[in-house]
Amino acid sequence: MTVKLAIPNKGRLNERAVELLSKSGIDLGEDWGRRLYVTAKEQDLEIMFIRAQDIPAFIESGAIDFGITGQDMVAESGYGDYLEDVLNLEFGVCRLSIAAPEASGIHSAKDIKDGTRIATSFPNLTKKYFDSLGKKVEITVVSGAAEIMPYLGVSDLICDLIATGSTLKINRMVEVCKIIDSQAAIFTSKEIAYMSSPDKKYQEIMDVVEAIRSVMSAEDKKYLMANIPKKKITQVEKIVPGINGPTILELAGNENMVAVQVVVSSKDMYKTISKLKKLGAEGILCMSIDRLVK
Repeated sequence: MTVKLAIPNKGRLNERAVELLSKSGIDLGEDWGRRLYVTAKEQDLEIMFIRAQDIPAFIESGAIDFGITGQDMVAESGYGDYLEDVLNLEFGVCRLSIAAPEASGIHSAKDIKDGTRIATSFPNLTKKYFDSLGKKVEITVVSGAAEIMPYLGVSDLICDLIATGSTLKINRMVEVCKIIDSQAAIFTSKEIAYMSSPDKKYQEIMDVVEAIRSVMSAEDKKYLMANIPKKKITQVEKIVPGINGPTILELAGNENMVAVQVVVSSKDMYKTISKLKKLGAEGILCMSIDRLVK
């Protein structure tokens, strides 16, 4: 049974999605960048390259089985009640917010008056937000470059995705209020996720999800190996507890030393090595990890 996966065909989510799939062992082939879809080598998996904003509708309709897109796209699509977020991917992190020109005097949602014009590519979320506040605003749909719309006189405010806020600052705008937080995630339909008797399709989807999860788990970890004095094992276990404890191996021809193998957080590597050296560690080796299955 071939399972269909959709990923964004371009933009902020495409590159990282492809990277995660490749690191997970899913071979897209050499010419994937020039094709609308590819079949993963030696797997019953087809990868479709689709606009991020279209992926929620295709999952809901059953045209594809699961997909990678932004939570903002799902919320805007109106299909959120039909889709299941099975894994947050921790990239494409941003927030959908209302922003105003610095000179507008608007500092919060309560300062926004009825009749205010708002330019956005998220009209549904924008309307829903202001409806919840009991405010009537005029929404102008734009496909991009929302920051220039107040300058052109097209709108008074904008509703757009914000990551660092640097683009707003460059264009002399300030964030007024947040509507939702967002990041990239893997979605499938609730029909598939909650079927009473999961079939092969669901298992194939979860195999891909768990492969990606293992790649993400490994990215901020290193595999450390070192020879240490046997009498220092207890102290070493406190320094490098690992996932379920370090692996301790006997060294051939040396009864006084043992080999320690352990997974260590990358950010802790410098201090860890320093501490191990003080305990008499030798032959310290650090390696990257491709996948970490817990």
